[in-house]
Amino acid sequence: MRITIASALAAGLLLSGCQGVRDTFGTPEPNPGPCPNALALYDAHRMVQISGEELIFENVGFTGEILNVASLCRYTDRTASPINMEMGVRMAFGRGPAAIGDTHTYNLFVAVTRTDRVVIHREVFPITVRFEPGQDRVEMIEDFGRISIPRAQPDTSGVNFEVIVGFELTEEQLQFNRDGLRFRVDAGQG
Repeated sequence: MRITIASALAAGLLLSGCQGVRDTFGTPEPNPGPCPNALALYDAHRMVQISGEELIFENVGFTGEILNVASLCRYTDRTASPINMEMGVRMAFGRGPAAIGDTHTYNLFVAVTRTDRVVIHREVFPITVRFEPGQDRVEMIEDFGRISIPRAQPDTSGVNFEVIVGFELTEEQLQFNRDGLRFRVDAGQG
């Protein structure tokens, strides 16, 4: 479900205070442990489509960038039940000079991992973006309403897990990011 920027800002304000989180879930007690980290994978937080051999702006097609990841969680009880997490990802999408068409589908992955170890679950979500005539940049927030993170023991804390998001990339796009290169459709425009 997509929400508007205004709604996202209101939700962000709600998420920024502990009391708001407790009110959202209707429980007077704080979590028995911390929430898992939710973050964008650096190597996959940008997607730039290049047509042609040269890395010049005229060859840039569609672009995408993860701007922010926000989350909140709750432990359902003190047993080894899962940690339930909600997450929103704010993204910006661009349509460069070499883009063909007015829509593009971006594939975003969400992975639950043991911290610095192994992926527990990974899922890919297609996000279709439509660019109106004359529009070269779109921002949106994608809401992931329920992510369930399993715990083996009641004392297994959320600090043992991470929720990582990123774009599905080709090897060339991944190398582009690792080389520190970037194009923004609105770069240089005043």
